[in-house]
Amino acid sequence: MDDLLASLESVIAAAGGTLWSWLVLPVVIGLGLYFTVRTGVVQLRMIPAMFSTLTDRTPADADGRPQSISAFGAFTVSAASRVGVGNIAGVATALAVGGPGAIFWMWTMAFIGGASSFIESTLGQLYKTKDSEGFRGGPAYYMQRGLGQRWMGILFAVLLITCFPFVFSSVQANTITATVTGAVGAEAPGWIPWAVAGTLAVLTALVIFGGIRRIASVTQAIVPAMALLYLLIGLVIVGINVGEVPRVFAEIYGSAFDPSSVAGGAIGTIILVGVQRGMFSNEAGLGSAPNAGASAAVTHPVKQGLVQTLGVYFDTFLICSITAFIILVTNPDLSAAERGVDLTQQAIVTTLGSGAGILLAVVIFLLAFSSILGNYYYGESNLAFITSSATARRVYRVLVIAAVVIGAVVSTSLVWTTADQVMGLMALVNLTAIALLSGVALKLLRDYRAQRAEGRDPVFTRDRLPEVRGVEQWQDELSVTGPIPTTRAKDAVHAGTQKAPRR
Repeated sequence: MDDLLASLESVIAAAGGTLWSWLVLPVVIGLGLYFTVRTGVVQLRMIPAMFSTLTDRTPADADGRPQSISAFGAFTVSAASRVGVGNIAGVATALAVGGPGAIFWMWTMAFIGGASSFIESTLGQLYKTKDSEGFRGGPAYYMQRGLGQRWMGILFAVLLITCFPFVFSSVQANTITATVTGAVGAEAPGWIPWAVAGTLAVLTALVIFGGIRRIASVTQAIVPAMALLYLLIGLVIVGINVGEVPRVFAEIYGSAFDPSSVAGGAIGTIILVGVQRGMFSNEAGLGSAPNAGASAAVTHPVKQGLVQTLGVYFDTFLICSITAFIILVTNPDLSAAERGVDLTQQAIVTTLGSGAGILLAVVIFLLAFSSILGNYYYGESNLAFITSSATARRVYRVLVIAAVVIGAVVSTSLVWTTADQVMGLMALVNLTAIALLSGVALKLLRDYRAQRAEGRDPVFTRDRLPEVRGVEQWQDELSVTGPIPTTRAKDAVHAGTQKAPRR
C-alpha cells in the first residue's frame, strides 16, 4: 500500500510541476502585474480605505435585521480559510523546499496578488445572489452571470469543492495530527491520529449544520484571538533572538536570487515554491476569497474588494512573516528539513521549551479548525450553484467530515502534493474569468473613486452601470443601504460628509 501511495504521489508531483512551471506561474505573475497597472496600484494607494471599510455599518433589511453578515464577518470567514496551516506549516514547507529566498517571493506575490484579489472580490460582490441565509456568490456566479458561461462556473465549482473542503481541509487535519503528535513526543501512541480525527469530525459537524451565520460567529471568535496569540509567541521568540534578525533579512533577500544557497538548487524552484506557498496561504487570485466576500452586506462592491485585499496582507505580511522569522532566527539546517509543521514546532520548542510546543498545538488546532469551517462554506456556496438539492447538501456535509478524518491519518507528503496541483487548476480557471471581466471591476473602481471625490460614502446601484448585464442585486439605493438611522443620516448631511440618500 505504501508503494502504491508513493507512486501516486510521484505521478501527481510530475504532472503538477509541468502545470505550475508552464501555465500557472506565468499567468499568476502576468495578470497580477497587469491588474496592478490598470488599477493604479490600488493595493497600495487605498490601504487607508481598506481599514475604514472594515468597520462599515452593515445594511439592514426592512425589518431592521442585517441583510447578511458584516464586512468584518466576511473578512473573518475568509481569514479563517487563509490563516491556518498555510501560515505555519506552509511557510515551513516553503523554507524546506525553496530556502529563505522563497519568503521574498511570498512577499512579492502577496503585493502583486493584492490587485488580483481586489478584482475577484469586487466581481464576487457585484454578481452575488440572495438566499434564506443572506448573500451568496463567488467565481462560479460571475462566470455564469458576467461571462454567460455556466459550464465554466460548474467546472470551477467542482474544482473548488475538490480543493477546499476536501483536499485543503485534509491538509489542515493532517497538520493538527502532526502538531499534536510532536507535542506529545517520540513516544506518542498510535491512536492519537484517530483521536484527532474523531474530535475534528464531531466539532466540524456541530458547526457546519448551523449555516453561514454560525460559521461567521465561530470564526469571529477564534481567528483574531488565535492569530494575536501566535503573533505574540513569534514576537517573543524574535525578541529573544533579536541579534539574528539582520542575518535573517540578509538570507531572505540574498538567497532569493542565489541558487547555490537553497535546497531546490535553482532560482526557478525558489520562485515556484514562493508563489505556491503564497497562494496556498493568502489565496490571492485563487477564487476562494470572493465566496466569503460575496456573502457580506456592503453598499458598494469595491468595499469588499478592498477588505479582501487587506486580508491578503494580514495573512502574508503578518502571520507568514512571523513564522519565517520564528524558524530562521534559530538558524536551522534547512537541507535536511521535511515538508510540514516540524520546522516551526522545533524552532518554538528550542527557544521556549516543551510547554510552548503544547501551546502551539492548541493554536494550530483552533486555526486549522477555523480553516476547515471556512473551507466548508466555500464548498457549500459552490454546491448551491450546481444544485439546490437538500440531499446533495447533506451528502456533501458527510463527505467533508470524512475528508477531515482521512486527512488526519494519511501521509503528509501526499496531502500537500495533491493540494498544490488541484489549487493550480482552480487558479487557472478563475484567473481566466477575472481577466475577461476586469473591465467591469475597473468601472466599479472609477465609480467608487468618483463618489469618494464628491465627499460621499459610496453607494452602488445597477443603474450607475446600465451596460453591465447579469446583475441581480443592487436594485436601488434604499435596498442597498437599508434603513439609515435618522440621527446619523441628518448629522452626516449637516457635516457635509455625504449627500442625502436618494429614495
